Amino acid sequence: MAEEGGSKKKVMVAIDESEYSHYALEWALTKLGEPVSNSSLVIFTAEPRSEINYIAAASYGAAPPELIMSVRKHQDMIAKALLEKAKEICAAHGVTAETIAQVGDPKEVICEAVEKLNIDLLIVGSHGRGFLQRAFLGSVSSYCVHNANCPVLIVKKPE
Repeated sequence: MAEEGGSKKKVMVAIDESEYSHYALEWALTKLGEPVSNSSLVIFTAEPRSEINYIAAASYGAAPPELIMSVRKHQDMIAKALLEKAKEICAAHGVTAETIAQVGDPKEVICEAVEKLNIDLLIVGSHGRGFLQRAFLGSVSSYCVHNANCPVLIVKKPE
């Protein structure tokens, strides 16, 4: 990702709590090396709010506000810890990264962030799910390939 016209390229690595996304970050820093370190690196994580919907449904829509706030606070803490771990991985490679957490469906907020931040390359890890799991659970990486406004690099962790 060499500089063009004096401005740095922007690379975004989307992470979650899985080992696959952290492998993708490590892989990008190791295998892409200089192109990534000479780019503006953004580490992005999405905070899905689906658990809150389950709480509301389980309590027939009358979940105590304190419970909902507690769950949200816990999710925010998890996202912050994920991003701190990613920053430590980057620092070990001599790379400084910007970190962003956003609430929403991961596949949608990743693609929205790519557009909003003018990302030049999106890197995501592959969970290695089979056809049936992808059909029922969906695939964030597949969605991003078809909907992100930039090239998408999918990194698959070897078995």
